[in-house]
Amino acid sequence: MEAKIFFGDIEITKTKVDEIKNPYSGKVVATFPVCDASDATEALKIAEDSFKKNRQIALSQRISWLEDVIDKLRENREDIARTITDEVGKPIKFARIEVDRCVETLRLSISAAIEQNGETFNSDAMPSGRKTISYTMRVPIGVASLITPFNFPLNLIAHKLGPALIAGNSVVLKPTPEAPLTAYKFAKLFIESEHRSPNALSLVYGDAEVGSTMVKSPIPRAVSFTGSVPVGKIIMGQAGIKKVSLELGGNAATFIDKTAALESAANKCVLGAFVNSGQVCISLQRIYVHEDVADEFAEMLAYKAKELIVGDPYNDDTFMGPLISEESAQRAENWVQSAINEGAVALSGGKREGRMFPPTVMNEVIDDMNIVCEEVFAPIVSIIKVKDFDEAIGKINNSPYGLQYSIFTNDLSLTKRAIEEFDCGGVVVNDIPTIRFDIQPYGGSKLSGIGKEGPKYALEEFTEIKSVVIC
Repeated sequence: MEAKIFFGDIEITKTKVDEIKNPYSGKVVATFPVCDASDATEALKIAEDSFKKNRQIALSQRISWLEDVIDKLRENREDIARTITDEVGKPIKFARIEVDRCVETLRLSISAAIEQNGETFNSDAMPSGRKTISYTMRVPIGVASLITPFNFPLNLIAHKLGPALIAGNSVVLKPTPEAPLTAYKFAKLFIESEHRSPNALSLVYGDAEVGSTMVKSPIPRAVSFTGSVPVGKIIMGQAGIKKVSLELGGNAATFIDKTAALESAANKCVLGAFVNSGQVCISLQRIYVHEDVADEFAEMLAYKAKELIVGDPYNDDTFMGPLISEESAQRAENWVQSAINEGAVALSGGKREGRMFPPTVMNEVIDDMNIVCEEVFAPIVSIIKVKDFDEAIGKINNSPYGLQYSIFTNDLSLTKRAIEEFDCGGVVVNDIPTIRFDIQPYGGSKLSGIGKEGPKYALEEFTEIKSVVIC
């Protein structure tokens, strides 16, 4: 099936197209137009013109718009889930979960818009003031450029598109080049709705040229990007004076205390390390284990990793499918082999077959190995033995990333310390740092980005505060 461009409500085809092949089978599953800077510019101009009219549309209509899309998502759940599996190789059972989460994200966007409000303030609080009617209100920012990644090609679009549109903005969406058809089918649900804000959504495809145009143009007042740190740095240099929200990389870690329930911790850690083939910003990558229980835990985790079903993503029982590219699998294998050459031990996995890379548990690693200090974005987890929590927290925080960390313990004092001392955007207690509830604020510190996602918090990124004084 061919994905197409949307210039506002108008569907556009182009002569030059590219192909998407399923990462597991290699079969062509979609084609999409090859866009350039002029396409991005045209889409931004349409968004700019549409915003002048659409900002006046009642919230009730925008609510009906998103509710209509929610209904159509439910009706087309299996088709959209299969499209996700076709394009990025996500196991079908997790693709279905992503569609369900997308529905919830749009519902949360509606709730956030209904609950959003300003505040009144006392303008005569200081001697220089005087009595007035003074308050603040939230207003749409204008045009927003949205750039999204491959690992959650539907729900991460919803996390930007839902809040941006419900706020009354117009947007230009550039989805990942790896999943254009998923984005096209999703955008089509918005554009075909009778409740839509006319021309409020445009869809273009492309890599650096298109993305740079969307970032550097003076038309958008907000840029929201989810992706790699190197690209995030480029965006910060190109954006100029506008709102920029970046959800970037992570190197998620946990500490397993000697008081923890090891069986439960191992069950959760195997999920956190290997779900979506480790291609998650908060995929569990580093496990620091108290020396008293480290060997027992390592054996337990490796056993559970070997039990996971890896293979055909269209099989309902498959837990882990392929990596997005052979290059990603090759890099992961190289990093594992480099660690082994330096003394690390692979307790499971470590060898690829094409794009397939098995769940890999590494032991006896040291802090400066790539599999520990860099974001691997692959199904690799490292176990590091530590003498106590003091040593663990120093190592956990010694990272340029700070997205989410966690701790497994039954010691309340350690729980309190973890909450206070972990240098990151989110802390999880007695579960994996890979937990993300779509209702929560989500975003990190340091190189993990700026700004927050989660519809309530993204709504703040896509609106501005206007102060009003009535004398």
